[in-house]
Amino acid sequence: MDNEPTIFDKIIAGEIPCHRVYEDDQVLAFLDVAPLSRGHTLVIPKERAARMEHLGDESAAALGRVLPRVCRAVLKATGATAYNLLQNNGADAHQAVMHLHIHIIPRYPDKAEGSPGSGLGIMWPSGKLEDGEALASQIRAAIG
Repeated sequence: MDNEPTIFDKIIAGEIPCHRVYEDDQVLAFLDVAPLSRGHTLVIPKERAARMEHLGDESAAALGRVLPRVCRAVLKATGATAYNLLQNNGADAHQAVMHLHIHIIPRYPDKAEGSPGSGLGIMWPSGKLEDGEALASQIRAAIG
C-alpha cells in the first residue's frame, strides 16, 4: 500500500464525514454514498491494508466478529430479505479504493432483477475443475 491516504483513511480520521452505523477500535461501518440498494453498507478495518491477504490476524478477527452483527442490523433496519457480501482484492478484481472493504448489499424481492436499486447483479460463468487434488495440495502447502 502506498503512503497516500485513501478516502477511507480520511473517513476513519474524521476528515470526511460519513453516515456511521457501527464503530469500535478496529472496525468502522458506514453507508455507501453511491449505493446499489437501500442500506448498502461498507465495513472496513481501521488497519491500513489494501487487500485481504495484507490484513493482520487481529483485524481479520475483528471484521469476522462485527460483520454478522452489521448484516443482521441492515436486514432489520431495511426490511431486506437477502443480501450480498462483496469484497474485491486488487484493481483486476474491480477494487476501486485500495483500502480493504466489505460491501453489504441488501436485496429486495419487490424489484425486478437489473432494475435500479435492486442490488448486485451477478454473472457466474462456471468452469470445470481439472486438477483439483494437485491444486488443493499446493494451497495446503502454501497455508503451512
